[in-house]
Amino acid sequence: MTGEVHLVGIGGAGMSAIAKILISRGERVRGSDRERSAYAQALEAMGVPVVIGHRAENITDASLVVASSAIPENNVELAAARAAGIPVLRRKDFLSDIVQGKRVVAVAGTHGKTTTTALIAWILQAAGKAPSFIVGGQIRGLGTNAQWGEGQDFVIEADEYDRTFLGLEPWLAVVTNVEHDHPDCYPTEAEFKQAFQAFADQVQGLLVVCAEDPGARTLVPGKARLETYGMEAEALWRADEIRPNSAGGSDFLISRAGETLGLARSRLPGRHNVLNVLAAFAASSALGVEFAQAREALTSFQGVGRRFEILGTAGGVTVIDDYAHHPTEIQATLQAARQRYPQARIWAVFQPHTYSRLRTLLPAFAKAFSQADQVVVLEVFAAREVPDEALGGQQIAERIEHPQVAFAESIEQAVELLAGQIREGDVVVTLSAGDGNQVGALLLKDRGNEGVERDG
Repeated sequence: MTGEVHLVGIGGAGMSAIAKILISRGERVRGSDRERSAYAQALEAMGVPVVIGHRAENITDASLVVASSAIPENNVELAAARAAGIPVLRRKDFLSDIVQGKRVVAVAGTHGKTTTTALIAWILQAAGKAPSFIVGGQIRGLGTNAQWGEGQDFVIEADEYDRTFLGLEPWLAVVTNVEHDHPDCYPTEAEFKQAFQAFADQVQGLLVVCAEDPGARTLVPGKARLETYGMEAEALWRADEIRPNSAGGSDFLISRAGETLGLARSRLPGRHNVLNVLAAFAASSALGVEFAQAREALTSFQGVGRRFEILGTAGGVTVIDDYAHHPTEIQATLQAARQRYPQARIWAVFQPHTYSRLRTLLPAFAKAFSQADQVVVLEVFAAREVPDEALGGQQIAERIEHPQVAFAESIEQAVELLAGQIREGDVVVTLSAGDGNQVGALLLKDRGNEGVERDG
């Protein structure tokens, strides 16, 4: 490709990853976004021009414009590019170019795909296979969400939003679960499941699905072999004798087809992460990694940014940030917190994300906080949606079925509320796909951060 590629929405996890891949391949890249995110700042440090704000002149002299799924069709830069005869592609349409010539390993699912993608990439890297990868978060220990490697495998997080994952034809695919989400794209559960089945139809070699998830179990591979994983007796890949370990995660035995392969030790807390590890082991085995290599790599895997990320401690209070914004994710994250800190008083600071999701899943949100001792609800993070005055943070707080729920109108008010009530030994978990994680950062700053807690 010649000329500069302009990325609209370059500050997001997916688009910033594409930028890094293109740069590694020798392409010239620039982009724009509404605000300067941490991803955008990292790209600027690499010398990538990033413009804040969308304007027609931003696309001048670009040879190609690639837009994030979140960018509306009437965006001024897309309109200007089309008027100037510059090709415009959506992220999903550009993925086939990004992965061309590689063996594609795609990880899909409503929950867990970021961690599972990162795990597979980490294992392949540790095994010396030099993979390329795109992950929806920073891999701790590697400090990046993307890499162009010399190896044959390209591990990519397959995003279902706007049917982006249908731009891929993977050799191997993992589906962690299929639970209705993104009602702005998929108004009905049936449409959501149909998209995942279309994704399964495109897998060329091996489809790995979670045997415990009702949605994933219904998927039928078109031309690929099928392997399953879970704690269920019928699963091909199984985890047994699961117990907490001193690293804050879980130890468990892994078996395949009834044959015990050995003990695995993970730093990642929660039952859901045991499943993520199983999925990664199934995939890496099919990619030629020996069990002993995968097990060794797992012991040093520290997770992904904003996925149960321990930000630090201050005055004996631990602050954890998690991207959870769906009821199932909230339940899993709080269960993991309870496993890791069984004696602590756990505060859940929840920032509701998008009105369409809240309208569709409100009954499930109401029941998602049972593992928390205290719940603080922030105002809704609207993202790409128009605010709904009838479904604000106050109304969500009133619907949550928990004896201790408070509403905070702003991030600052939430910090003030917490500062007045938390005590030594408490754990604060921010649950947000927006800017709600600022609560934790500000709380640590106000109390005098004692540094990030490290495992092992």
